[in-house]
Amino acid sequence: MRAHHTRRAVLGAAIAAAGAGVLAGCSDSSGTGHGSMNHGGSTPTATPQDYVAPDTPEGYVAPDGPEVLGYEEARGSGPVRSFRLTATATPLELGGGRTVKSWAYGDRLPGQEVRLTAGDTLALTLANNLPEETSLHCHGISMRNDMDGVPGVTQEPIRPGAEFTYRFVAAHPGTYWFHPHSGVQLDRGMYAPLIVEDPKEPLSYDKEWVILLDDWVDGVDGSTPDSVLAELRKGMDHGSGHHGHGSGTPSRSATATASGSPSPESRPSGPPRLLRGTKSNLLGGEAGDVAYPHYLINGRTPDDPSQFIAKPGDRIRLRIINAGGETAFRVALGGHRLTVTHTDGFPVLPTETDALLVAMGERYDVLVTAEDGVFPLTALAEGKKASSMAVLRTGGGELPAPSVRPAELDRKVLKSAARLEPDESVAFSRRRPDRIMRIKLTGGMEQYNWAFDDEPYSPERLYSIRDGERVRMVFINATDMWHPIHLHGHTFALAGINGSGARKDTAAVLPHRKVTVDFDADNPGLWMLHCHNIYHSESGMMTTVAYRA
Repeated sequence: MRAHHTRRAVLGAAIAAAGAGVLAGCSDSSGTGHGSMNHGGSTPTATPQDYVAPDTPEGYVAPDGPEVLGYEEARGSGPVRSFRLTATATPLELGGGRTVKSWAYGDRLPGQEVRLTAGDTLALTLANNLPEETSLHCHGISMRNDMDGVPGVTQEPIRPGAEFTYRFVAAHPGTYWFHPHSGVQLDRGMYAPLIVEDPKEPLSYDKEWVILLDDWVDGVDGSTPDSVLAELRKGMDHGSGHHGHGSGTPSRSATATASGSPSPESRPSGPPRLLRGTKSNLLGGEAGDVAYPHYLINGRTPDDPSQFIAKPGDRIRLRIINAGGETAFRVALGGHRLTVTHTDGFPVLPTETDALLVAMGERYDVLVTAEDGVFPLTALAEGKKASSMAVLRTGGGELPAPSVRPAELDRKVLKSAARLEPDESVAFSRRRPDRIMRIKLTGGMEQYNWAFDDEPYSPERLYSIRDGERVRMVFINATDMWHPIHLHGHTFALAGINGSGARKDTAAVLPHRKVTVDFDADNPGLWMLHCHNIYHSESGMMTTVAYRA
């Protein structure tokens, strides 16, 4: 028997003809709202979609259950900040005269930033102008479970022609972002930054630069993320069984072990997109399996980069977000050192480094003091022999070459947040775990059968916890590939000094290594745990952490 809950979603007015893909911010309280307007063509009116909670297994907290609503009430109810956006098919200009057809939030890449203050109530309305169902997940934020945006787990998908409002209290400041949680839509153009400002901001800086890293394949020579997934699912012939050898160039699959029959739209199209022989010492071996034709920073290719203008001596906060589907990036700013202040939205003791390794889904905030000149911010596609670039400009001078490799990339690299210590204000107290879960990461490229504990994703398979517990998860990577593991609705502490390290929601687990994390079960509901390599998760490396009722 299953418990089933329904309620009316808190829905905004239907999207009027205010602009295709408009993302407008306003406040329901007095004062100035946040956000900005991006005008385009007319937007079709969408139909509000009622909230319906998917069936919840008997004995577990439903996404819209009284326990969830009670926790949300305890978070308070600050000023309501309302935003609206449209998921739509649109041409996107990537720089250098390259235009591709993709899906995006409006007509821009990345989508328009959403910004509010900790304690505010976010009301983010998504109108679905796509030819298929979609959803929206605010990555990294501890929110009410029914607003988490996971179809089949926390909500029904948003139908084509419908709209839905995600409404929750944004209790914690930090650098976050949002993206779909439907199939491999993440690897199209639907992503944007979500910044929650600290009303008691302790940092002092003059300017802020939000940086989104991405690997791009959609619309290039007929490729789509669905066709890439179909090609991957055929597996790869690695001869001796090890995960990849060769030149690091694309190769057609030599096997035919597809785990399913893709739809005609998702069958392989365009040129081969499998990548062989990617090697990275920082990632413990193989770096990835997809040969992306482009790597982007803020939606631009390195031969036509985005530029950030500042003055010499300005203190700049960089909010770095890896929105990629399958690529880790090594990031450095030529001629500068970076002072890391936050990871995944939570403060750490300031730590200097020359470069950062950023996995998919991870975020780092850093401070730099700008020198005089023109400087490349380079994001090296780790192990893939390619990179992207943006530019910090504080004076005159030519743009750096697209292939520039700042010396800082090969100096001191912060390759894991395990080397960071949490700020005292967010450090976990010492406490013995009430529950220990050992979760093995399994699968391989040959059969593309990624999973947890050899069990591919099933909505019926749950990892049970109880409200108030300190939960320890031990991720044991039994594969030849690295995996960035992301937990929804919570932050965990990496194993560190005195057992309490940096607070995170996404952590990379290297091949044949293990990572131990602790978190407090303080947000009831059904929460996804998955690899943030979109092709791994969509192939089965995800599961549900569920609170007992």
